[in-house]
Amino acid sequence: MIYESTRGISEQTHSADIILQGIADDGGLFVPKSLPKLDRHDLEDMLDMDYSQRAKKILALFLTDYAAEEIELCVARAYDSNKFSSRHVAPIYSLSDNIKLLELWHGPTCAFKDMALQILPHLMSMAIQKKAIKEDIVILVATSGDTGKAALEGFKDVKGTHILVFYPKEGVSLIQERQMNTQEGENVYVVGIEGNFDDAQAGVKAIFADADFNRIMKNSGYRLSSANSINWGRLVPQLIYYISSYLDMIEHGDLNWEESFDVVVPTGNFGNILAAYYTKKMGIPIDRLICASNRNNILTDFISTGTYDSNREFFKTASPSMDILISSNLERLLYELVDRNPAKLSKLMLDLKERGVFKLTKDQLKVLKKDFWSGYADDNETLNTIRAIYDEYNYVLDPHTAVAMKVLLDYRKQIDDNKKTLVISTASPYKFIEDVLKAIGDEDSLDSLDDFEMLYKLSSIAGTDIPDPLRDLKDKKILHTTDVSKKDMDNVLVNIFNLDGVNL
Repeated sequence: MIYESTRGISEQTHSADIILQGIADDGGLFVPKSLPKLDRHDLEDMLDMDYSQRAKKILALFLTDYAAEEIELCVARAYDSNKFSSRHVAPIYSLSDNIKLLELWHGPTCAFKDMALQILPHLMSMAIQKKAIKEDIVILVATSGDTGKAALEGFKDVKGTHILVFYPKEGVSLIQERQMNTQEGENVYVVGIEGNFDDAQAGVKAIFADADFNRIMKNSGYRLSSANSINWGRLVPQLIYYISSYLDMIEHGDLNWEESFDVVVPTGNFGNILAAYYTKKMGIPIDRLICASNRNNILTDFISTGTYDSNREFFKTASPSMDILISSNLERLLYELVDRNPAKLSKLMLDLKERGVFKLTKDQLKVLKKDFWSGYADDNETLNTIRAIYDEYNYVLDPHTAVAMKVLLDYRKQIDDNKKTLVISTASPYKFIEDVLKAIGDEDSLDSLDDFEMLYKLSSIAGTDIPDPLRDLKDKKILHTTDVSKKDMDNVLVNIFNLDGVNL
């Protein structure tokens, strides 16, 4: 399979190259020249397979320059039973006859990012060997919370790699921050920045775009790459769980082969819902892609109006992994909306960079609305939804999944559509413990408890077990304490890797 850049300048290339590179030299994102198609026969062949077997089949469609045994080894290392608490890897919980929850948080960091970031390091390590790369790979990550820990856990002590994670110091939950700052590994670095996620993401992109800085890195024996979902190697594993969950619903009798279904995704950087969009284009019978946002509802407005305007107030919310105003993966969808015309896409991206806003044509908006619907929930609605679902079903949602559930309920009120729906559950409620307890517990009793004591309180109230990765987090030693301004992010690399010749 051949990949091309959305900006159209970088050379077309193969999967091992783009996984190592992360972002294209022209600043664009890599996409397949064409998507493979799955017919009924292909899907029936995978029906009796487990998650890992399906993963090998699906990855082989996209990673055609990897040998079958190389893909098999990467999958075996990623979805090992010791890493995922569910033998199904991505189990489906039936909330009702027509609402199913795809639980993507049974991995080592209790968030959906594990689904991709447990395999990306192995795909990258394999690519290093295949391409005989001499430099060490330095992974730069901007995180709004969950990506950071998942990437650190995935890349720790992976030979030939280093990983540096930047996170907004005041923009993640205490549990998320403690997960990152206690991360062990000889090759891992964690840095808090004074700013929000968009500041962290912009800083990482600026480092990638600095040709002189990259040249100095290479001369010093290092090569930059990314583990954010701008890297296709991070996005392609996300297609697996949409295809696998469809097959599970067929196998369990929740759907028949002639039946379509809706998907609701709590969305920030747009990678998760984009993966669902791609699987729809491949042949999975997804009808409506419902994009759920929090109070930072820039995507809601975009899908409703066709105007993407980042010139707005940024809010810190109860669903911090979605606190984003610049959704990087949207560029891949825009590339499809402009009929894969790099010049038109580049014009939209230039408008966003220079004015903070771009606008679709009426025809492009019409195409967008064929597939997508959007809505949002503020914090009060989010917490009320956690309470309502707990009261009715005795099931505890995390705030991000609660946003998705609220938007689904709004969709069903506005649109006469009770089609069977897959709600993407992106994190364990234990990761956002204070807000979850505010919703379902006695808020007054929380004043005397720290976040770690709250874990046990939720376990007692809900009758569920604290996930193993979070249970002993309080007693882990804090290993990373560096904080910098958003202007000094490149200086961090200079100090860590002893770079010479950088003018800062």
